[in-house]
Amino acid sequence: MNRSSIHWFRLDLRLADNPALRAAIDHGGAVVPVFIWSPEEEAPWSPGGASNWWLHQSLAALDAQLRAAGSRLVIRRGPTLESLRALVKETGAGAVFWNRRYEPASIARDKVCKESLRADGIEAESFNAALLHEPWTIQNQSGKPFQVFTPFWRHCLAKPDPAAPLPAPKNILSPSNWPRSLALDELELEPKINWADGLRAACQPGAAGATANLNRFLTKAFDDYTDQRNHPDVTGTSRLSPHLHFGEISPRQVWHGLRKMASKRDLPVERWRASQFLAEVGWREFAHHLLFHFPHTPTEPLRADFKKFPWRKDAAWLRAWQKGHTGYPIVDAGMRELWTTGWMHNRVRMIVASFLVKDLLLPWQEGARWFWDTLVDADLAQNTLGWQWSAGCGADAAPYFRVFNPLSQGEKFDPRGDYVLRWCPELGKLPVEWLHRPWQAPPEVLDRADLQVGRDYPEPIVSHAIAREDALEAFARMKSPAP
Repeated sequence: MNRSSIHWFRLDLRLADNPALRAAIDHGGAVVPVFIWSPEEEAPWSPGGASNWWLHQSLAALDAQLRAAGSRLVIRRGPTLESLRALVKETGAGAVFWNRRYEPASIARDKVCKESLRADGIEAESFNAALLHEPWTIQNQSGKPFQVFTPFWRHCLAKPDPAAPLPAPKNILSPSNWPRSLALDELELEPKINWADGLRAACQPGAAGATANLNRFLTKAFDDYTDQRNHPDVTGTSRLSPHLHFGEISPRQVWHGLRKMASKRDLPVERWRASQFLAEVGWREFAHHLLFHFPHTPTEPLRADFKKFPWRKDAAWLRAWQKGHTGYPIVDAGMRELWTTGWMHNRVRMIVASFLVKDLLLPWQEGARWFWDTLVDADLAQNTLGWQWSAGCGADAAPYFRVFNPLSQGEKFDPRGDYVLRWCPELGKLPVEWLHRPWQAPPEVLDRADLQVGRDYPEPIVSHAIAREDALEAFARMKSPAP
């Protein structure tokens, strides 16, 4: 019997704390690591442009890690099952191991692959490498899925701590003859036109970058996280979201990294377990819990009454929002940061989302699609949760009457205007008291700033005060019973 095996990499692009890779090594014999590129199988949620750019860098980093351990990454194009069967035939492998994903299309694909490979006499096993608790293991007292975060996370914290992460293997036995592989460039993941310079300057894809970000955060930002996490003008967050999405670091590594730091500093257990930072890891778990149990939610509201909400259609407004030309500096700064770097601060994500769905009354699905294509950390579960929360139509949703004021949000969370000025430099000469409301600045102030609103910077495309009243009226009308 051939003891060699195949490890199928997906969104688990690391060697450490990789249970499927560990199973392949423990199986005995050579291990063939493979990545199969088959975006068509994930339609309509095939990865967007920014995600593809990150994936290219992450795959290159993974291949370097594998080569340091005496192995290499084999790259193939899909269809997935055909590719796995071809590799089994070429290598004589007796087993295929992979780590689970939880998107609807991935679940369906995994089931077909597992059943088909086993029918061929091949051992096929999958593992949890992406979550602290898999969705079907967490239920409320009625045996149903949670739809509110606080009791969900309380239930998770009552469970035993997750097991310690697995160490990265130092040596991986290679086959005597390697199967053919595509070159990474053949996947054409990087843009044909060079729009990705901002991403390169802002990001360090790969497991090493993930570990560096976690260590930086734990040593320099954890203590002030609760106060600083809402301020886009400082580096107060972990920036781990893309690393977690691509599996360059696991939530178990984050949990135990936090635990180790707390132990070194004699922080009480109740402090780090109740920390806002760990709760953000919990929100990621909650997002996957919801997507698994309510797979229709990437395109449809969880709350059925929202299907009759009177969303507008306005291509010009949507385009202005996408390009950061709304006339509201904190909104425009966020959208320009997203376009340039593939990332946006979480507080600003909430501000720009509220502006789209409540000031402009444009469908949340339009925002979700734009984020999906432009975010390097575009994750179907979290993207869905965030947009339905902002629109008020999902689980644990913000009340429909909560409409973020882009002026007060900017003044509260970017009080010196450092964030706005980084992305809206045309406002650079304005005094800080007018920075978040340039259209209200007196003419003499605008003259001294050499700024003409409507020429150098757009006028607001809507009046927030009027838009807020329109939104509240629309939401109230939707919720009122039919006559």
